[in-house]
Amino acid sequence: MANRVELVFDFVSPNAYLVWWPLRDLIRRTGAELDVVPVFLAGMHRLTGNAPPMIRDKDVKGKVAYSMLEMNRFIAKHDLGKYKMHPQFPFNSILLQRMLFAADQDGRGVQFAEMMLPAIWERGVDISDPDALSKEIANAGFDADDLFARAQTDEVKQGLVAMTDSVVDRRAFGIPTMFVGKTGGNSANYEMYFGKERLDQIEEELIKG
Repeated sequence: MANRVELVFDFVSPNAYLVWWPLRDLIRRTGAELDVVPVFLAGMHRLTGNAPPMIRDKDVKGKVAYSMLEMNRFIAKHDLGKYKMHPQFPFNSILLQRMLFAADQDGRGVQFAEMMLPAIWERGVDISDPDALSKEIANAGFDADDLFARAQTDEVKQGLVAMTDSVVDRRAFGIPTMFVGKTGGNSANYEMYFGKERLDQIEEELIKG
């Protein structure tokens, strides 16, 4: 029975923010479990030959404009009016991703993601300012000094690399990728969905069981 969703996640992706809140609502409706899978999106792109849509599609007449239209429709549908493009986008997310990996080691990856998403994509926190990040992290009940320190360890650095390699091996190529399956099940038995527009299909899979 499908009862678990793994969300491949990097803070740098606007879609990580946009899919998060409707996915959380879906999780509550179905009683499923949610796990974040911290990866480094730039590493995924290198491994798969992928690129951000605005770069990949820039020479396709009308496609970027249509993608923005669909994004705005999604924002309106799901009442995500607090969303703002980050002033430093595309920023280097490696430190944030390592801290997310460390928090996930403690079983608090979902909480860390949910705390930092509004800071980044609503309030535009300065990603390059350690003091600003520390304040956001501490205000959410995390030990900022601990996460910053662990983000510099080989264990966390190599763990994030390995996680990125792992999701690519599972055929993921971008964000948001979601794997839906059974808690404790073999990863090979998980169904993969790509794109925030797949939420209805994911809900159907969870309801079907």
